Amino acid sequence: MENNLNISSDYSYNLLKDGLKAASLRGKVISNNIANINTRGFKRSYVNFEDKFQQSLSDIGLKTTNSKHIPGENSGEGPDVVKDEATSMRLDGNNVDLDIEKSNQAANTMMYNALVTSANNKLNNTKYVITSGGR
Repeated sequence: MENNLNISSDYSYNLLKDGLKAASLRGKVISNNIANINTRGFKRSYVNFEDKFQQSLSDIGLKTTNSKHIPGENSGEGPDVVKDEATSMRLDGNNVDLDIEKSNQAANTMMYNALVTSANNKLNNTKYVITSGGR
């Protein structure tokens, strides 16, 4: 019997993977910001994923008449790393605020952990279906 279940084509699983990639990148960017807190003229960076993702969903233009409708396929665009050139925290031109970076790091860690839990649940559900519920 051929198994037509292909988790890589599953829309929600792909969303989880994209979210994990963005959270991983965000963690690296935050770490880089913290590492350069005393570098003269350093400008902090941040990851732009959620806004870009929302924009890609609105660009699809599919009609949804129910809140449970899936809004369409992801455009495949990944997160962007953006440099914050507008602000300056100190006289030396550095704009890294340690309190903000630590707060962002804590929020990103919580998001990453939630996404990992969701991905694990998705995989466990798929395993349960494949094994016919343990029968």
